[in-house]
Amino acid sequence: MELIIITAIALFVVIYTKMVNVNELFSADGKGSALLKEKDYEFYAMAKYGGDVDINALFNRRLKNTGVTLIIVLIFLLFNFTVINLIVGCLIVGVIYKSDYTNLKNYYKKHLQQIDQLLPYYLKSIEILAQHYTIPVAISKSINTAPEVFKSGLRKMIAKIDSGDSSIDPYMDFAKEFPVRDSMRMMRLLYRLSIGAQENKQEQLLTFSKSVSSLQNKSREKMYAGRLKKMESKTLVMLVVTGGGTMIVILLAMFMMFF
Repeated sequence: MELIIITAIALFVVIYTKMVNVNELFSADGKGSALLKEKDYEFYAMAKYGGDVDINALFNRRLKNTGVTLIIVLIFLLFNFTVINLIVGCLIVGVIYKSDYTNLKNYYKKHLQQIDQLLPYYLKSIEILAQHYTIPVAISKSINTAPEVFKSGLRKMIAKIDSGDSSIDPYMDFAKEFPVRDSMRMMRLLYRLSIGAQENKQEQLLTFSKSVSSLQNKSREKMYAGRLKKMESKTLVMLVVTGGGTMIVILLAMFMMFF
């Protein structure tokens, strides 16, 4: 109890006398935030909210919510301090802080299936544009009409290519950002198409087109299988509810006959 009071007083003195600039330290781009922020936080935030999201504002809100929770926990401990309450309070603060990151990460994992279904149709648009443009130009022109979730990754890819990176790395980085089925293989094909000789372009496009069509078929099959599984689950639930209801009615009827 005494330790908490002394710590609270010390923190107040440090903040009040401005020995430490808290706003600067824990701003979204400050040193404190750099230590607290997860390495993939920005990626998951952009995956959910799009490339135009204000990461700083988002992270500042997260810090503010955690700070408010910490103050409430400290006030509670001042009047009701026990070791158990201290442990529970620390857990609550930790959960509040991590919940935002966990929600973003879960959103990304949940939508990987949607990304898996979107990728073949996006690649089809690249195939059409590649009939008239080089692959980097085709990708650049596709960004405005691309699914929102791909836009930030595509911009990064084009920025790397425009900066002079002619290796496969920009394509592989995009595939790693969206680790869905066949994304690595399709990005390799796209890279090979970008460096292929002009006279062999139609032949390479045909190979790429066949791969995209195959990927679209797999996506449809997976989508239909998912729908079928969902229907089977609903049917099973309906049968269980109907059977359970019938059994309850029968048991009630028997109970009324005997009593």
